[in-house]
This record gives sequence, C-alpha cells and structure tokens, in this order.
Amino acid sequence: MIFSPAVQAAGQAKGAQVVVFYFHGIFRCPTCHKLEQYSKEAIEINFKEALASGKLEFKIINTEDKGNEHYADEYQLYTKSLILSLVKDGKEIKWKNMDKIWEYVGKKDKFIDYVKNEVSGLLKEAQ
Repeated sequence: MIFSPAVQAAGQAKGAQVVVFYFHGIFRCPTCHKLEQYSKEAIEINFKEALASGKLEFKIINTEDKGNEHYADEYQLYTKSLILSLVKDGKEIKWKNMDKIWEYVGKKDKFIDYVKNEVSGLLKEAQ
C-alpha cells in the first residue's frame, strides 16, 4: 500500500512509528461516538510519551470526506473501525483491524485494555 504523503514523511523522519486510525462516516450514532471516545482515551492515557515523541500518532478520519475514500479499499472497511498501522521508512509494513472494539464497546475497561495491549505490541515492533 502506498501511504499518504504526510504519513510517509512522518515515517521517514522518525524511522518507525505506529499510526492508529479511527475511521468513521458522516452518520455517527452514539455507539460510534463511544468507539472514538474510548479509542482516544486508551491512546492518550496509556501512551503519552509515545505520542509526544512521534512514535505514535492517533488520527480520526471521515472516510466519506473527499480524498479519504481510498481508505475503505486499502483497509477493507465496512463499518466504523480502529486500524493499527506499523510504518517503517515511510512504508506501511503491516496493519491490523481492531475488530473486537464492537464486542467490547459495552465494557469500557476491557475495550481500553484491548487497545492498550495491541498498541503496546506494535510499538515494540517499531523499536
């Protein structure tokens, strides 16, 4: 996959990094907002240093905005999704769809732990 110029530049400048994307569309129900809120909370609370250093980025993207349509094909998106991406030297090495966020949205602690554990594992690979 060819990554956006902004992410490529970030990856080249920093060597390796993890990018966490929360993808949504125009229509957003209360559950969709909760998915975004919990994802953001899990990242900001548990990874302050990685965010500050640029080793980790969190991006919220509307896939229906002009220019963002390609994400649906690239990540095989069919609904609101949290995607973890490992970028090295400006190229995406691997990515993971965090599909259990839908299962855990009613269990905040489990949701936060799930995101924390998966992001931690990918950050170790970015070392």
